[in-house]
Amino acid sequence: MAPTGTLILCAVWRNGRPMSGFSSRAFSKSKGLAELTEFPRNDLALITGGAVRLGREIALALAREGYAIALHYHSSAGKAEKTAREIEKLGVPAYLLQADLREPEQIKACFAKISGLPQHLTVLVNSASVMPRGDLRSLPVTEWDDTLAVNLRAPWLCAQAAAELMQGRDGVIINLSDSGARKTWTGFPAYTISKAGLEVLTRLLARSLAPGIRVNAVAPGLILPSEDTSPDEWQRLVQRLPVKHQGAPQDVVQAVLFLINNRYITGETLVVDGGYQLI
Repeated sequence: MAPTGTLILCAVWRNGRPMSGFSSRAFSKSKGLAELTEFPRNDLALITGGAVRLGREIALALAREGYAIALHYHSSAGKAEKTAREIEKLGVPAYLLQADLREPEQIKACFAKISGLPQHLTVLVNSASVMPRGDLRSLPVTEWDDTLAVNLRAPWLCAQAAAELMQGRDGVIINLSDSGARKTWTGFPAYTISKAGLEVLTRLLARSLAPGIRVNAVAPGLILPSEDTSPDEWQRLVQRLPVKHQGAPQDVVQAVLFLINNRYITGETLVVDGGYQLI
């Protein structure tokens, strides 16, 4: 595993050779894919928490759109490497960023490295989050602080840093919230509060960063169960939905792409939850 705060640069090729000044990994080519001499666009998308779950799916979707991908991860080094290889097979470079988002200095270091990349940052997707169970009466202060640091403070700090790099480039910031931000989830108080705050932050950033940068949020519902949710518990929740089925990661991906591409929407939260907020 790379040391904390380290940027691993991989698959940075131009005219068949690694670019000077960057470490690289052999470019992965799928069968029948011609060797690239130029990348399809000069835009870079940063996805925090991009190694797993929805962050991974969003990273792959943006790679298919031709974006170079800066893939942040904290402890999922192996999964990040696997996702990076999949991105490279799509014909775009993948840059691996390892950082603990609870540490502002590590966030700052990541963006310092991003500023030196050959592509220009135009999209930030704040996907990383933590979701500890607990009760307001007994939740440890450390878990409260860590949850708000990752889920709320880090998106703010990332947006601040990204805005500096997006000036004059019609940048877009997408925050991943949760349909649960509209619920009183007593079992996940810090998480619920952090996501509700993230939606307020989205509106404030949209106002503050306009007109050059648009900021929106996507609030998924029952898409992927958490690791500590039993299959029975999950199915009970799904059957309460008006649509009577869980969502797919692609449902969230499509919402993210829509908000990135629609230039007349800012400050909005798009709920993708099969009607979960109605029950």
